[in-house]
Amino acid sequence: MSSPTLKNDVFLRALLREPVPYTPLWLMRQAGRYLPEYNETRARAGSFLGLAQNPQYACEVTLQPLQRFDLDAAILFSDILTIPHAMGLGLDFVAGEGPRFARPVRTEEDVARLAVPDMSQLQYVFDAVSLVRKELDGKVPLIGFAGSPWTIGCYMVEGQGSDDYRLIKSMLYARPDLLHRMLNINAQATSQYLNAQIQAGAQAVMIFDSWGGVLADTLFQEFSLAYTRQVVQGLTREREGRRVPVIVFTKGGGMWLEDIAASGCDAVGLDWTVNLAQARRRTQDKVALQGNIDPMALFGGDEAIRAEARRVIDDFGPVGEGGHVFNLGHGISRFTPPEAVASLVDEVHSYSRGKH
Repeated sequence: MSSPTLKNDVFLRALLREPVPYTPLWLMRQAGRYLPEYNETRARAGSFLGLAQNPQYACEVTLQPLQRFDLDAAILFSDILTIPHAMGLGLDFVAGEGPRFARPVRTEEDVARLAVPDMSQLQYVFDAVSLVRKELDGKVPLIGFAGSPWTIGCYMVEGQGSDDYRLIKSMLYARPDLLHRMLNINAQATSQYLNAQIQAGAQAVMIFDSWGGVLADTLFQEFSLAYTRQVVQGLTREREGRRVPVIVFTKGGGMWLEDIAASGCDAVGLDWTVNLAQARRRTQDKVALQGNIDPMALFGGDEAIRAEARRVIDDFGPVGEGGHVFNLGHGISRFTPPEAVASLVDEVHSYSRGKH
C-alpha cells in the first residue's frame, strides 16, 4: 500500500528530537466520553466492546477529536485489554464499574493455560488501524498502543481494576515464578500486537504502564520495566522509510525516570508530578519527553488553562530543537468541557510558535 505524504509530521520529529516549528500536542484519551459525538457513536454501537471491535466505529471515534481540534496526532481508539481478551479471559465492561474478566488468572493451573494468542483474533484492531490511516489521508500521524505486560497482568489477576493490587502482589511475593511466566507471555504477545499495528499503518506506538507506579523500588525494575524493555526490543522500528518512535509512559514512575529512559524507547511520557526541566537534566536529552499538564487543570477556566500550558512549555525550555510533545499527565476526564480542550490546543500552538 502506498501511503499519502504526511502533511504534518511535527509530532514524529519532536519524538526523534529533530527541529520543529512549534510544540506538537495530542491528548491521552482524546477520543472519548467528554465528546458528545463519541457518546452518540457508542450508543449506536450498543456497548464499549461493540465500539472497539467494529473497525468502522473505531475509525469514526478516532477521527472525531481531529475534526474539532487542531491536534498533531491521532491515537487509535481501542483498549489495553484486547490481548487478555484474546487469551480467552472473557472481557466485559460493566456500566459504572469498568472492565471485568470472567476468568481471571489466579492459580498455577490458570497460568499454565496462558499462551500468546493468535494475532488473527485481534484482526479487528489491525483493520481499524488500516482504515484510520486511509481516512486520515496523511493529515497527521497515527499512534498505535498497548498496555505494558505488568499493567495488563494486574487486570488479568485482579479480574478488574483494583485499589490495593492485593491479588497480583500476593502472587508477586508468594509465587514470583508464576508471575514471571505470565509477564513473559504478555511481553511476547505485546510485541507481536504492536508490530501488527505498525504493519497495518501505525506510525508511532505507545506502551501504557498505567500501574507501574504501585510497585516498590527494585520490584518495579524486575516485574514491570524488564518486560516493557522486552517489548521495546522486539518492535519493528522502521517502516515506510522512516523510524517508528516508541513512547513509554509509567504513571507514578517519576522516580525511575533514568531507568525508563534506558529501556530503548525514543520518548518517555511523564505524569504531572514531574518537572520537565529536571527530567531533561536527568535523562541528559537522550530521549524526548511527553507531557505533562494535570488533566484537572482543564477545569480551571480559560485563563488558568493557558497559564498552565505556558508553564509546561517554559519548564521544558527552547522549543525549536524538538524533544517535547505536549500532553496531559494522564487521560482526559470524561467531564472535561470540549471548549477547555480548544483553549489548551490554541495556547500550546500559539505560545510555542512565539518561543521558537
